[in-house]
Amino acid sequence: MLRRTLVTTALVGGLATSFGFAPVCEAQTPARTPANQQAPATDKTLEDRIDYHLETNATVRKYNLDVKVQNGVATLTGDVANAAQKAAAEKLAKIDGVTRVDNRIEIDPDEDKTVADRVAKGLSRTGETITDAWITTKVKWFFVGADDLKGSDINVDTKDHVVTLKGTVRTEAGRAKAMALAKDTDGVKRVVDQLTIK
Repeated sequence: MLRRTLVTTALVGGLATSFGFAPVCEAQTPARTPANQQAPATDKTLEDRIDYHLETNATVRKYNLDVKVQNGVATLTGDVANAAQKAAAEKLAKIDGVTRVDNRIEIDPDEDKTVADRVAKGLSRTGETITDAWITTKVKWFFVGADDLKGSDINVDTKDHVVTLKGTVRTEAGRAKAMALAKDTDGVKRVVDQLTIK
């Protein structure tokens, strides 16, 4: 599974639902689920949430890690450079709804060299060429899962790997989070902040 292939902005909309940010009508709520409880998360939803944590965590985000959830068991694969990074990835996968984490991540001391080579070639973690469109879609995906950005209205524009953020956020913390997520996206050279707090 190529978990980080982001070729259309449709994925952003799909993940908004997965993260629980899309409004849900009462008619869509199963009759057996009390109004004050959420239905159990699906395996796909759990995958999306763990994937988000892996890609936004400073310790492991540069590595090509994959997660697959089946019947509540999260299986992690990929390569990192040391044991602390492997442990960090496992901790990130331990979210509500996951019953067990099967950590199959390999430790390769040369993995940082592999990452550096990939970055020098302008490739993403999964080997895709990093284009302006790829960056825009990725930044939007990061914004969907950020609690600090709920209720924000942010336009993301990328030109020559420079990201411009326009629109509104609710708090200064939201602005800082948006800037940090954009700066940490693969291939981004600079972020221009044109956000306002509203």
